[in-house]
Amino acid sequence: MQSNVSSQSQEIIKTEYKAGLATFERGQYRQAVQHLEKASALSNRNSRQGGEVQLWLVNAYEAAGQRQEAIALCEQLKRHPHYEINKQGRRLLYILQAPQLQRPAEWMTQIPDLGAISDNESQIKLSIKSDNRKRSPQSEPTREIEDLSKINTKDNRFIVVALFAIALTLGALIWWGL
Repeated sequence: MQSNVSSQSQEIIKTEYKAGLATFERGQYRQAVQHLEKASALSNRNSRQGGEVQLWLVNAYEAAGQRQEAIALCEQLKRHPHYEINKQGRRLLYILQAPQLQRPAEWMTQIPDLGAISDNESQIKLSIKSDNRKRSPQSEPTREIEDLSKINTKDNRFIVVALFAIALTLGALIWWGL
């Protein structure tokens, strides 16, 4: 009976862990935290699997804006019995405690809020209809023909100089017997 409960909890851990990773990859960090917290609570925290769940939980905490929880969990992972988990926990803690650099505003790109798209749906439909109208030939831009007298057509003897340099190089190679 005990092994049956253990195998059931292992299945739940795997399911929650996979769900946490999937939601993390989709950018749904709060849901990822919830799934990974469930998996972490059910797993043996001192096992490799438990440590991996906790490492992903640190990443989810940070992505969800819960930096203090991420740092606290990294402090625990520094003392994890598995060497790789311990090392990753120390690395993550170092990154999380690093000072934040200020970026100039011109380095940043503002992403518009697309949440209001449903409010402007009627305006979008109108703009699509106006774009689908056939354009008259008068509205097409006319191409300007450039004045050929302004274009430099003088021979700059580049080809002659390049051929002379190639012939000189080949002659030198033959002369030295290479």
